[in-house]
Amino acid sequence: MASPVLLADDLAGIGADSVELAQHIADALRATGTWLEAVGGQDTVVVRFDAARTNPADALARLSQQLARVPALQASVDTAVEIPVIYGGEEGPDLGQICDLLEMTADDFVLRHCRGEYPVEMLGFTPGFAYLGGLDERLDVPRRPHPRQHVPAGSVGIAGGRTGIYALPGPGGWPLIGRTPEPLFDADAVEPFRLRPGMRVRFRPLKERGR
Repeated sequence: MASPVLLADDLAGIGADSVELAQHIADALRATGTWLEAVGGQDTVVVRFDAARTNPADALARLSQQLARVPALQASVDTAVEIPVIYGGEEGPDLGQICDLLEMTADDFVLRHCRGEYPVEMLGFTPGFAYLGGLDERLDVPRRPHPRQHVPAGSVGIAGGRTGIYALPGPGGWPLIGRTPEPLFDADAVEPFRLRPGMRVRFRPLKERGR
């Protein structure tokens, strides 16, 4: 039997109004050992339960009880993860077209993009792909009309008000503005992906590899 999911989508009602809080709640629900899976998103938490042993009404009641006992989130003191990026050129083949569309220079674009601090909202659509919120509204552009069949690992793109980072190579439709030379995936590490939901990211421009 398939395992149904419950969506704890009224996070504002329990004091959660950010990605960091959603991840905090998901961590607390996983710690109970009650759920097959608890995954935090941008402003929601999805929990998966065993329908062969628990009916949906009981699962919902248990979820409500546990949400009421989630401890308050303490202010984070973690520093942001710094990601060096080579902007433009072969690493960011769409940057020139983006700058033309936004009517700004490449230098102005890079300055704006590196000015912010970005929360990792969630990982999707390919393994380790990080969705980062907080993009400057001036840099908002649509996805490419035709996705690329291959995007190199470490590529950085923007679309729909977010920055995205490809941890692994694969297809993708985000306009590419640059690429980081730092590995974002280590198969031998306890946490194989460097970025995780709830982290914060800052970008640092590089002129070329090795600098």
